[in-house]
Amino acid sequence: MNTPPDPTPPAAQPLPARLNLLIAAAQLAALVALLLGAGRLPFWPWAPLFAVGYALAMNSAYLLLHEAEHGLLHPNRHLNDAVGTVLALFFPAPFHLLRQGHLGHHVRNRTDDEAFDHYFEGDSRLWKHWAFYNILTGGFWLCIAVSNLVLPFRPRLWTASLASFDRPTEALLESLNPRYDRLIRIEAAALLLLHCGLIASGLVPWTVWITLVGAFGVSWSSMQYMHHYHTERDIHKGARNLRTFRWLDTLWLNHNWHQRHHEHPHIPWTQLPRLGEGPAAPRESMFQAWLRQWRGPTPAQRTVPNSHAGKPIR
Repeated sequence: MNTPPDPTPPAAQPLPARLNLLIAAAQLAALVALLLGAGRLPFWPWAPLFAVGYALAMNSAYLLLHEAEHGLLHPNRHLNDAVGTVLALFFPAPFHLLRQGHLGHHVRNRTDDEAFDHYFEGDSRLWKHWAFYNILTGGFWLCIAVSNLVLPFRPRLWTASLASFDRPTEALLESLNPRYDRLIRIEAAALLLLHCGLIASGLVPWTVWITLVGAFGVSWSSMQYMHHYHTERDIHKGARNLRTFRWLDTLWLNHNWHQRHHEHPHIPWTQLPRLGEGPAAPRESMFQAWLRQWRGPTPAQRTVPNSHAGKPIR
């Protein structure tokens, strides 16, 4: 899968396969109910209220498809990927594109190829600040969502050479494996049919769709780097374990035990709180970590090469 080996792997744990399938079914039911329910009610005040619910539920669904990206949703690879693909329809993005991006993140994390919070000698400070705040304000998700319009016809929007102005994008494109191009085309076409069908049929008015799906996109995008901002420049240790409400930890499948996930990417979400010092380990406030990242990029103090540069995701 291209994820780096655990530095000190704990004993293998069985996957919570049945629990994951039940959670996936509940998440899908909730997402459909929220979209259709909001479409049947007056926009104000219901759409904004349903948008909060959709953002919470879809972030949870994203974190289960994140388990699928690591092959941790179900031991049957075909079922694992199938459930991940269905959940990704509501992102909306092709599962096999998200998977390659995320596994690449694990091998590039905090290297020079993925240090969004730093700029290097020769970098445009203006561009680095724009790119970073684009992540925090929802632009990262929007770029992925809009690309679905092109992906059925061109699963590679750019070549790596055309993206050389932005090092993280260039590194991402270099890691994409052509073997998944056909699946990306099919998945992108399927999600376009789904969402365009919901809107064209009148089941989900476009204003409601933008409000609900956009609320998820902005919230998801704004939290993408809070676990990594100004952490150690190490692919395993360069993350934080964050503290939030217990119910939110459960809903979001312990994703805030993020350093533990990077140190042990082959461990299922149910086991993360039990690793190391256990649930009593110190954790920083998620809200404080979210706020801190708005300070923006700073000069890099050293270089950290990416040892996986140019290697395609398997």
